[in-house]
Order: sequence, then C-alpha cells, then structure tokens
Amino acid sequence: MTLKSEIKPPAWFWIIAVLALLWNLMGVSAYLMDAFMSVEDIGKLPQDQRLLYESRPIWVTSAYAIAVWAGALGCMALVFRKKWAKTLLLISLIGVLVQNVYQFFLSNTFEVYGANAIYLPIMVIVVSIALFLFANSSASKGWIS
Repeated sequence: MTLKSEIKPPAWFWIIAVLALLWNLMGVSAYLMDAFMSVEDIGKLPQDQRLLYESRPIWVTSAYAIAVWAGALGCMALVFRKKWAKTLLLISLIGVLVQNVYQFFLSNTFEVYGANAIYLPIMVIVVSIALFLFANSSASKGWIS
C-alpha cells in the first residue's frame, strides 16, 4: 500500500473552479440554443442576421461545440481535481480561437451586429486563456492530479 500525500488547494481554487464551471455551462446553454434554433425562430431574425446564421460553415459550428463541451468537461475536471483538465481546457481554447478566426476575419459579423459585438468574443478568449493557465498552474502546484 502506498501513501500519497495530497496537497489541498486554497479556498480560492474552489471559487474559481466553480465559477469557471458555471461560465462554461452558460456557454453550453448558448450553444444548445443556437444549434437547436427552430426554422420559425430563424425566420424571425432580421435578414442580415439570418443570412449570417445560415452562411456559417460547419467547421465554425464544430469549433463552437468543441469549445463549449471541452470547456465544461475541463472545468468539471478542475472541480474533481483531475489533471486532464489541462488537456480539455487547451482543446476548448483551440476551439474558441478557431471559431473566432471566422467571426473576426472571415465573416461580416461586426457589420451585422455592430462594433459592440466584439466585447463578448474577446472576453471568451481571455477567460479561455486564463482557465488554461489556471489549470497548468494548479497542476504544477499539485492541486490537481
């Protein structure tokens, strides 16, 4: 029988892990609402928004799905103190970046929604980077294993 010394994370680790999980569950919710938008709801959109929605390539939707599901699973792994949170949060970050390449450079998203539409995607990118760095730091300190 081997004894494994366990390093307990500070209270703020749990606060960040739970808030991060809630953040990512909101992302999952937003994805599901987007993915399962009815034909009637799409028809109610203004024409420019409808055309933007209908012209979005499958790889962008796939990146969105990967970003939110890997992020949610990665944050669950943080809560359960599993080291594979790092890998999942890296996959989520890559999904976020791929999705936003389209939004920033390959579509007319900001023409359709206006300049203020840039704030949420930037916040998502920043939070994704921060969560990946947090998981790396937590692993190096032995808080997740």
